[in-house]
Amino acid sequence: MGAVTSPAHPPAAASTPTILASNLRLTLGSGPSAVEILKGIDLAVPQGQTLALLGPSGSGKSSLMAVLCGLERATSGELRVAGHDFAGMSEDDLARARRGRIGVVLQAFHLLPTMTALENVATPMELAGMPDARGRAEAELAAVGLGHRLSHYPAQLSGGEQQRVAIARALAPRPALVFADEPTGNLDGRTGAAIVDLLFARRAEAGATLLIITHDEALARQCERVVTLADGRIATDTTGAQRG
Repeated sequence: MGAVTSPAHPPAAASTPTILASNLRLTLGSGPSAVEILKGIDLAVPQGQTLALLGPSGSGKSSLMAVLCGLERATSGELRVAGHDFAGMSEDDLARARRGRIGVVLQAFHLLPTMTALENVATPMELAGMPDARGRAEAELAAVGLGHRLSHYPAQLSGGEQQRVAIARALAPRPALVFADEPTGNLDGRTGAAIVDLLFARRAEAGATLLIITHDEALARQCERVVTLADGRIATDTTGAQRG
């Protein structure tokens, strides 16, 4: 990925953390075949902070993100996100809490195959009751360079184009929290750099919290804070000042 100018970061709010996790554990399977993925994660993230989540494959990064954004339920521990008790909420309540407030970009794009690019971006906003959903979707797709692909279905788009539709869908509602798992993984260097700029710009506009999983050291350096996972635990947790 090409060099990207590091955006200015406003100071993080000193109020109650927007993400507050205590002793989060995640175990998949049961009995002798059980595998402990997360092994007691404690993490507090202030509103407006940009955080890069690093670590080798299998360290638990994607699982932690899935738990923090409410797509996976922790086996035990406490989790409050934007004032909501994610550990104690039903699946329906979690879906309502995420809608329009939390944007998620996953490595698997999860685009609906029977919907066009425009519909994939607009429909979640329509379900959340947001005004001018189609106009906002069209503008966001243009911002990621897909203004000419609005009526195309996912099968008619390349992997990189599908990734950009997923990013547009996550950013269009201007959520207060954005989670992105390797958001530039399917993009060429120039497009990836432009998408990173857009992610940080949208975050700045909304004063949003941005948590990015990445293997890209240059992208990690743009974030105020870097947390490294190893074997399901936090190995290091440093801020820009500490990194020098």
